[in-house]
Amino acid sequence: MKMKRVVSMLLAGAMVLSLTACGSAAAPATETAPAADTAAPAADTAAPAADTAAADTASAGEPITLNMWCIATESDSNRHAYEEAIKEMAANHPEITLNWEAFENQSYKTKIKAAVSADEMPDIFFTWSCAFLGDFVAAGKVYCLDDALAKYSSELPEVMLGNTTYDGKHYGVPTTMNIVGLFANMDLLKEAGYDEIPGTYDEFIACCDALKAKGIIPFGCAGKETWCVTEYLESVIEKSVGADALNDIFLGRATWNNADVGAAVDTFQSLVNNGYFDPSGAGLTNDEVKANFMAGKYAFYMNGTWNCADFAADEAFFPKVKVAEFPVINADKAKLGQLIGGPSDTLAVAASSPNAAAAADYACELGKLICHYGYLDGCGLPAWTPYGDTSSVNGLTQAVSEICANADSYVLFGDTAMNADDANTYLSYVDQVYGCQVDGTQFIEGLANDIR
Repeated sequence: MKMKRVVSMLLAGAMVLSLTACGSAAAPATETAPAADTAAPAADTAAPAADTAAADTASAGEPITLNMWCIATESDSNRHAYEEAIKEMAANHPEITLNWEAFENQSYKTKIKAAVSADEMPDIFFTWSCAFLGDFVAAGKVYCLDDALAKYSSELPEVMLGNTTYDGKHYGVPTTMNIVGLFANMDLLKEAGYDEIPGTYDEFIACCDALKAKGIIPFGCAGKETWCVTEYLESVIEKSVGADALNDIFLGRATWNNADVGAAVDTFQSLVNNGYFDPSGAGLTNDEVKANFMAGKYAFYMNGTWNCADFAADEAFFPKVKVAEFPVINADKAKLGQLIGGPSDTLAVAASSPNAAAAADYACELGKLICHYGYLDGCGLPAWTPYGDTSSVNGLTQAVSEICANADSYVLFGDTAMNADDANTYLSYVDQVYGCQVDGTQFIEGLANDIR
């Protein structure tokens, strides 16, 4: 009963998220992809014949084949959820053959963008929401899901669709929602004299110094995958300038040339220069860094809460790990409950698919199942209303639910909230910050000049 109450509070709180993440729950693309007003209808008209053909095929029970791309690789936390969902879909729809491929997170971003440009998209594809998907919608490359999603109105809260709604139309099927969590190996913290994750920033810094004194590296971060660096940097900025200020910058409503943001970047860089990060992390992947954290090399690991599944699956490590939100740095501008994250993981359908209507129905049902199995595994919080027995959900995911239930506001991950070109520029500067090649002033001035 407690878990159902927490999830209900979470879904209600997501209204705040949907309104802040992309500017409007009704039409985020009006800010992140202005061309969607004129281009989006092309997605509806691009495959009218496919609608009829797919419907006829489905009603006749004739076999069809659908192709899907995603990022659920063998090492990805969501792999099991995808496998179980696809297995159930095969049993429910023997007339549909699904060929699916999984690609590593960073390389996939390049691959799907190239496929969209070349009109070589699979029928169903994984995407991130907001501007990442909005760019594809604006180009008329994504099939409208209004009709397919209408069948699930009682199971998929409208507030969870805000980040994939453009010009009043729905183009994505959300699966899970996640935030950036501050994970801690409590065995290592206890060696440094701490029984709980420090709640204030001063206490947090004192804890890092105590860990160093014991020969324990406070943080691990995968420099080879810049999105992992943003998990740290964006949390530091948000807890310095506040969620509204950071969100306005990501959405282009405010300039990057903000002295408070520059100071926050310097704060992050001081953590690097003080030796709180593993120096070898610059050359490591996220899988390697996570494995090191679980092996006891680092005390803290800041990353998405989808990691709860992998942590819970390790019987030896799970009793050691706790999760919290990053502490407030500037209480005059920020507060607890301001989080990085939201419903971003999404399935979409190519407008060019020869079986677009069937693919849309399939994607909606598959998304619901991925959400179900992912939630049971602890890979994130549910975008869909939970069903069945959820008593097996691990305690770490329940702790994340409590954090989200008390959330004040959310800011979607920066490289998702911004359009593709701006996101690439942003990530380049983040990489330079982690490598101490630019300071806070150079960061804000450079981005203000290079983005807008």
